[in-house]
Amino acid sequence: MAIWLFKTEPGDYSYADLERDGHTVWDGVGNNWALQNLRQVKAGDRALIYHTGKDKAVMGEAKVVSDAYPDPELDDPKMAVVDVEPVRAWERPVRLAEIKADPALADFMLVKFSRLSVMPVETTVLKRLEKMSR
Repeated sequence: MAIWLFKTEPGDYSYADLERDGHTVWDGVGNNWALQNLRQVKAGDRALIYHTGKDKAVMGEAKVVSDAYPDPELDDPKMAVVDVEPVRAWERPVRLAEIKADPALADFMLVKFSRLSVMPVETTVLKRLEKMSR
């Protein structure tokens, strides 16, 4: 099981929307590097949901319930999507400023490549973020 961070603009689709819907197709990824990452996502993987825009915070966790597959809405087999379901909203969102200020997270891809919309998360990073969320 891998761990990923998925970014979303909360005005377009927020973690609260995912909780309300109970399931969604995670789509709209256009960056080649992010798409390469998304194509590696498998059913059973964990996904941290990160709000961009003014929030800039990890808001909660989702479970990936499908392997990556071609976006059925687009006529381009390179464009991938996955299905996700909510697991839990975090007690307290972990803001990007906190993440950047923590020396233990200096190598986290979110710090180094902040514009990448799908990225892997190391287990040690996940544990640190979970601790920060309490």
